[in-house]
Amino acid sequence: MRSAERMPTTILVTVPALAPAGLEVLQAEGCHVILTSKGGGVPEVLRHLARESVDGVISRTLPFGAEAFAAAGPSLKVVSRHGVGFDNVDVAAATARGIPVLIAPAGNGQSVAELAIGLMLAAARRITVQNAAIRAGTWDRSGNGLQLSGRTLGLVGFGGIGKAVARGALGLGMRVIAFDPVARPEPGLAVEMVEDLATLLPRSNFLSLHVPLTAQTRGLIGAAELAALPRGAVVVNTARGGLVDEAALVAALASSHLSGAGLDTFATEPLPPTHPLCTRPDVVMTAHMGGSTDAALDATARTAALHALAIIHGRPVDRAVCVNPETLKDVRS
Repeated sequence: MRSAERMPTTILVTVPALAPAGLEVLQAEGCHVILTSKGGGVPEVLRHLARESVDGVISRTLPFGAEAFAAAGPSLKVVSRHGVGFDNVDVAAATARGIPVLIAPAGNGQSVAELAIGLMLAAARRITVQNAAIRAGTWDRSGNGLQLSGRTLGLVGFGGIGKAVARGALGLGMRVIAFDPVARPEPGLAVEMVEDLATLLPRSNFLSLHVPLTAQTRGLIGAAELAALPRGAVVVNTARGGLVDEAALVAALASSHLSGAGLDTFATEPLPPTHPLCTRPDVVMTAHMGGSTDAALDATARTAALHALAIIHGRPVDRAVCVNPETLKDVRS
């Protein structure tokens, strides 16, 4: 059995590659880095946890559930998320073991916000439909799109990503309103904060979601909420698929109550090609890649690595980035 004095800190990364900025942080401290193989999935993660004395995990998309915590030995001190969402980690199991789960909220925010704006534009101007038609030999200028300027964007969630989306929308001449029970107005940002969804939805020509998936937010946007939007509204989701009732979304599009949707996240990923959303030309879809830019991947990997090492070596951490801060009782912050 290795001793901490003689053996390097071992970090398990649940993807085949980590951006250079993150690897540099780990290598600078002499860490032994284990990258999982493409297609290895949860079984490979479990094997590594059972065979190696893993000190920390940098978790990206694979589930890290109770089975993973059970497989990990007593050396495991932290799960550091490569991103802001944490629904793939069993936080209750982590808390029971006294293991902090940390998120990296600032690393990919600008890239996610830019994709949200891109999906709004693509859905409003039917860009993917036009692209497919031209490639198929059809030149059709008869379909009207929606102009964003002068319309209202409703934001559900007004954290870093929501604020970045607001800046982009304001630059396009939109009015912006936001609902977030814990966020405060941003000085210098002309965004109206509203008290509840019931106030926000009827005013939102475009609706963009920027909240984590929790027990409280799962199914947040269902049939009643979609019906409350103005006719012809567009729904954009770059947060988590489980926030939206997808069957209700398909129905709202089929009835023409909604004019379109832009989706980067889905309840089931990868999205099956037989899913009803795949039959809708009024839906623009991307494969959960809001944070997949060079800048975002570098920043997020670096933050995730720094967070993991901070917990392992007892360095101060910001309690705001810890999902279960009660586990930080022995770490100054």
